[in-house]
Amino acid sequence: MKKSLFLFVLVLGLSLVACTATGDSADMSPAGSNGGGNGGNSGNHESGNNVSSSSSAENPQEAEALLDLVEMKKIPAMSFTRGTAEFSVDAYSISVTEVTQGLYRQVMGAVAKDDFLGDNYPVFNVSWYDAALFCNALSKKVGYDTAYVYESVNSGGELVNLSINYSVESVRLPTELEWEIAARAGTSTTYYWDTDDAYKYAYYAQRKGPVAVAGLAPNEAGLYDMAGNVAEWVNDWFYAYPTVSQDNYAGPEEGDYKVVRGGGWSDKAPALASGEREKKAPKHHSATIGFRIVYSIGI
Repeated sequence: MKKSLFLFVLVLGLSLVACTATGDSADMSPAGSNGGGNGGNSGNHESGNNVSSSSSAENPQEAEALLDLVEMKKIPAMSFTRGTAEFSVDAYSISVTEVTQGLYRQVMGAVAKDDFLGDNYPVFNVSWYDAALFCNALSKKVGYDTAYVYESVNSGGELVNLSINYSVESVRLPTELEWEIAARAGTSTTYYWDTDDAYKYAYYAQRKGPVAVAGLAPNEAGLYDMAGNVAEWVNDWFYAYPTVSQDNYAGPEEGDYKVVRGGGWSDKAPALASGEREKKAPKHHSATIGFRIVYSIGI
């Protein structure tokens, strides 16, 4: 009788252990990942993915802290004058470095094998859509809402019927205005290093590709590679700047090209200017373009 009772208890205990192990495995998987580009190959996205505008992590208690994953710098609310128009922005936080290949792998699962240089190198060969999907995935991972709302990802890696919800607490790409304010860090000169030697601050005019992030001097806000290394996607559609003052300007609602800022490792010095802008189709991806992220409580 005692032997039978012992065997019953042993079997029951093993069953409970097995259930616990299975539960732990499920809880540890990244919450709410949308999938995404591997190293920016937009064609790697699955078409027809249904997307919910709901966005918080599946289990908020399992959400990771954003600052445990990426170093952020808070930028206070301020105004910026361009021409005769004054633009104000609410406070936000921006990543100290460009999104690294290590962080991209941690959030999205992989970087294309041919693109991987090391965890401390900036991710590149990512389309604007890839960057948006990364932001959504990271938002979910840390328990925030998602800024990018869309119906599906088509076979070309484009987000169908996309809109950007700026009102929610989320991780997203910076607006062009947020990016420039962070890059200038209070300066009004052509380059944020003024007349100092550019090579101290920016990796540019090279032929060999990007280098590890944060290898050169930061700007006055403590941000690295705001010029050079990889150029950076921002949220805005490319269009002429407005001539009337606005609060939290985020660009036009639609367009053909997204704005790229900062200049990349292959660019000459003029592309590094704090006010210089470039335009690319949002599905474009190349070895010279990456991105950095902002955290906002909503604007």
